[in-house]
Amino acid sequence: MSDVLELDSVSVVRGKKTLLDKVDWQVNEGERWVILGPNGAGKTTLLQIAAARLHPSSGKAGILDETLGRTDVFELRPRIGLSSAALATQIPEHENVLNVVVTAAYGVTGRWREGYERDDERRAFRLLNDWGMGPLLNRTFATLSEGERKRVQIARALMTDPELLLLDEPGAGLDLGGREELVHKLGEPGQG
Repeated sequence: MSDVLELDSVSVVRGKKTLLDKVDWQVNEGERWVILGPNGAGKTTLLQIAAARLHPSSGKAGILDETLGRTDVFELRPRIGLSSAALATQIPEHENVLNVVVTAAYGVTGRWREGYERDDERRAFRLLNDWGMGPLLNRTFATLSEGERKRVQIARALMTDPELLLLDEPGAGLDLGGREELVHKLGEPGQG
């Protein structure tokens, strides 16, 4: 597989507002991209499409050899690691940190009736430890600082060993030392 992401003339329109206008974008395996732009430029909307959490109003969005609108997004989403403020608002505030991470195994936010393997819980615990959040695994997501929430979300994004990793403003809410640690950690083999 060479194309991880292929957007062809993708537009997103909400009411009379065009959020994305005929975007063409191709990401090949092994590439790393940074999207820069002012607030309101459509960066988050673009990443929501790349994460299979939003369908374009027009155009074609190909993700990991699947086409949005022609695939089961609930099977596709676990193949995509996502950390974003938009996703964080969907996490139930009462959810404990371990469950925030382990639920990524099914591409859902919030533990319902699904069962998880012991290996899933061990992996979630390992990732939380890797990101310095192991001691907080029983705390609720709502009680975390913004920086702690970011680290938990990144651990969640890595839960399924994703084929595509999308981080929307991963350094927001982190102090300077936390940002430097984030960049260092993401540069490690197997972390992104």
